[in-house]
Amino acid sequence: MREVTASGQTVEEAVQSALEQLGVEKNQVDVEVIDEGKKGVFGIFGSKRAFVKVTVAKDPVEETAQFIKEVTSNMNLSVKIDTEVKDNHVTYTMHHENIAKLIGKRGQTLNALQYLVHLVINKHNDTYYTVTLDAEGYRARRKETLESLALKMGDKAQKTKKRVVLEPMPAFERKIIHSVLQDKQVSTYSDGVEPHRHIVIKP
Repeated sequence: MREVTASGQTVEEAVQSALEQLGVEKNQVDVEVIDEGKKGVFGIFGSKRAFVKVTVAKDPVEETAQFIKEVTSNMNLSVKIDTEVKDNHVTYTMHHENIAKLIGKRGQTLNALQYLVHLVINKHNDTYYTVTLDAEGYRARRKETLESLALKMGDKAQKTKKRVVLEPMPAFERKIIHSVLQDKQVSTYSDGVEPHRHIVIKP
């Protein structure tokens, strides 16, 4: 954590001095006033300098990227991470030659990691973030697979005139299925309790 203690004729001067030393803007720091100082007579006699402690505020997005690196390091994987922030949504994309280990069966490991990352980024934080944790473009490939599965199972429900029950999947994946089939000749609903909640397709 980077911090400096600085002084000035006023609190504002002291803060400015600290910002220059740290090379950051005021909206990137936390300021603690140690002593407000005293102007003194004519601004000279008996004057006392103001002292402040200025700390560079933690960036939750960067801190969370560090958390991902620590967790994957404990899995004996040294990953490279690309971070993309769009409004309050953060996408972390991990790169590694043994990426399958981080994805797991049907993305279960990746989904579990994403859940943890979501908790970490929103811990002690005023801004609420949503998170996508990706691994070498797996999310886009999985989306295509789910869209294809939805159409196939929708057709099956129509042809057999029977309900089709899909495997359990997380909410954001179920949403893809619902979305693909919303204008088709079938209806969809989620059933069961997490983590076994699944989609049922009805003709």
